[in-house]
Amino acid sequence: MQPIRQLMAAISKLATAQACLFTPTDLRSLLPDLTETAFKTLLSRSVSEGHLCRICRGLYLYEKANPNQGFILYRAAGKLRPLSLNYLSLETVLSDAGVISQIPINRITLMSSGRSSVIDCGQWGSIEFIRTRQPPQELVGKLKYDANAQLWRATVAQALRDMKATHRSQDLIDWSVANELI
Repeated sequence: MQPIRQLMAAISKLATAQACLFTPTDLRSLLPDLTETAFKTLLSRSVSEGHLCRICRGLYLYEKANPNQGFILYRAAGKLRPLSLNYLSLETVLSDAGVISQIPINRITLMSSGRSSVIDCGQWGSIEFIRTRQPPQELVGKLKYDANAQLWRATVAQALRDMKATHRSQDLIDWSVANELI
C-alpha cells in the first residue's frame, strides 16, 4: 500500500470530531519506516491533495472527522503547547462574560507558562499566548475546565487580574457588569 493511503487509513481510524488535530510527531509514529525527508514530502503532499489541512506550522487538521469549526482554535492552542499551563483569559473570557462589549473575532487570548507569542492559524484566526509568572498553586479555584474548548478557563476576577498584570487596555471594560460578576 502507498504511504499516503496508509497514513489516511490510520488517521481515519484514529480521528474523531474532538480529536482531529495532529502534530507531525503524532503522524510520524504511523509510518516509522519512512525517512525524514520522505515523511515531510508525504505531509506536504497530503495537504496539497486535500487529505489534511495545515492549521499552522506543526499542526494539521483532518476535516473528514467533522470537527466543530468553532472550537478548532481552542483545541489548536492546547495541542501546540501540551506541556505548558495554558488557560483562556483576558479579552476572550471577559467578552464571553459580557464584561467587554466587543467580541474578538477569530482570536483567542490565553495565559501561558510558556513564552508570549501570536500564532497565525490562517482562516481560523489567531492564538495569542501571554506569559504568566503566576504559579499554578495560586490559580486553584480561579480556573474552571471548559470541556468544549478542552482548556482551562479563568474566572472573571482572574481575567481582570490578568488584564492588570499584563498592562492590557481596560478601556472597554464595563465595570458595573464586572463588579456584579466578581
